[in-house]
Amino acid sequence: MNDAPPDLHGLSVAILAVDGFEQVEMTEPRKALEAAGARTTLVSMNPGQVRGFHHDKPADTFEVQLTLEKADPQAFDAVLLPGGVMNADHLRLSHSAQRFVQGMQRGRKPFAFICHAPWLLVSAGLVKGRTLTSWPSLQDDVRNAGATWVDREVVHDGNWVSSRKPADIPVFNAAMLDLFAKQRVATAH
Repeated sequence: MNDAPPDLHGLSVAILAVDGFEQVEMTEPRKALEAAGARTTLVSMNPGQVRGFHHDKPADTFEVQLTLEKADPQAFDAVLLPGGVMNADHLRLSHSAQRFVQGMQRGRKPFAFICHAPWLLVSAGLVKGRTLTSWPSLQDDVRNAGATWVDREVVHDGNWVSSRKPADIPVFNAAMLDLFAKQRVATAH
């Protein structure tokens, strides 16, 4: 059996985050993507740096590589949305963030999101008819927006992979890499 990660060389992944993202939900998937050869770009509302959090405690800062205002969904093959309450709450109110994910969805590009990240997808009007998971406190928002919410480590629905929390990251990463590898193959043809 081959345990090597999929080959994601040439795949460009946008990571949307603002201050208050759950750090491990960005850093661990990003490491997995880069180890598989993907190119990641940290996209945020403002230039400079964003600060991760360990739950409710400030953690490390990370360089923003591109602003949402300048980000073009056509320039990316996939998107990663880490969670974190503050991060997700700010992103969901950003028209630039909503436009970006709407553009990615129009292109049927793959999404990997975890924890509170679905708030952006709810506010962007993208969840109706979908099945996903999230941090449990979002289940009413998800259902009220017309989606089916389930309590599982990872949920695949078309071009989406979702997970609930940091403890799900190992299975989330594996599902994300698999989904993004399928996109790489489709993009190559």
